[in-house]
Amino acid sequence: MECAIISRAGQVLARGRLILKQDDNGKTRLNLETRGGKLIEGGFVGEDGDLGPASKVLFDNCFATWRMTGLTLTVTISS
Repeated sequence: MECAIISRAGQVLARGRLILKQDDNGKTRLNLETRGGKLIEGGFVGEDGDLGPASKVLFDNCFATWRMTGLTLTVTISS
């Protein structure tokens, strides 16, 4: 899935893709990989497939990366 991180002012800070990556223990993590090659780790996907906790960690790490609040993640799904 293609995505963009957008500031509160409307500036596109990064474009990339959301990816699910399985670790050595079989847990699945939600990550953002930017077109510039930066990997921003999210949290682990819940056993029931819930992305809520994983996306919370991802947004915390986006804040740590850009030092901005009010970021928006837009996702584009194309066939």
